[in-house]
Amino acid sequence: MYTRMLIPLDGSKVAEQVLPYARFLAKTLAMPVDLLGVVDPEAFVAFSNPAQGRHVDVLVAETMSRTALYLEAAAWSFSAGQVKCSTGKGKAEEVVIEKAAADKNTLIVMATHGRSGVQRWLLGSVADKVLHGATNHLFLVRASDQGKTDGEAALKTMIVPLDGSPLAEQVLPYVVDLAKKMKLKVVLMRSCALPASVSAEDYGFYSADLLDYLESEARDYLAGKVNEVKQTGIDDVTSVVNVGYGAEEIITLGRHTPEDFIAMSTHGRSGIQRWVLGSVTDRVVRHSGDPVLIVRSA
Repeated sequence: MYTRMLIPLDGSKVAEQVLPYARFLAKTLAMPVDLLGVVDPEAFVAFSNPAQGRHVDVLVAETMSRTALYLEAAAWSFSAGQVKCSTGKGKAEEVVIEKAAADKNTLIVMATHGRSGVQRWLLGSVADKVLHGATNHLFLVRASDQGKTDGEAALKTMIVPLDGSPLAEQVLPYVVDLAKKMKLKVVLMRSCALPASVSAEDYGFYSADLLDYLESEARDYLAGKVNEVKQTGIDDVTSVVNVGYGAEEIITLGRHTPEDFIAMSTHGRSGIQRWVLGSVTDRVVRHSGDPVLIVRSA
């Protein structure tokens, strides 16, 4: 389903924490890789003497050249697949979004933050703007102080949150495709909870009855989805129903599942549940220590 990976790098070790996952994806999916470096001339202008405009041009050209060499060195770390390198000028998020948009089947793979001199790729900055502005799917890796940049990551389990809506279920064709190619275990999950307005104080034991009903409905729904996925030829599929609220339960399950990533649609609605970019998806991306695949709902 994906024709290539676009990997923005800013030269920092933090941003490079995406590379072990990118190497794994490139090998298991046999997918070409585009490494992208972006230089923003305005970042140099802001700290330069206006009378030395030509000097700024020289600095930009030198930085572009160093960026190209850096990307070429990074390309050698991939043992499989075709790797291309390119540089661009402008706002990093705009260049990433525009380059990816040229092919709707491009998967953007990037760390959620990173720093490199005048460059800043922070969740809430470039990564956040790409998350909200790109129409392409994204594979986001949250960097950490202990994160590695060398070697190859291992991904064995894909956690798939569903809320019962057709929009959220749009992730499933991608789940099936990736599970087959990457030989992944699939865990379908759904959380259920009473709305905040329903309290035992107001409704007494009826709130417990309602929660039991919601949990039973969630189990029946996931059982049907597990059966659908198994019919595609994937045998290792299970389901989990948690009592709690969406983002928190997704993050908790991820923390207790080794070598996993979370695959979810950017939005979907189902009664009291809401999965909207800026809501559950945002919270999972910001607070989960696991990689997150963001699939854009049509």
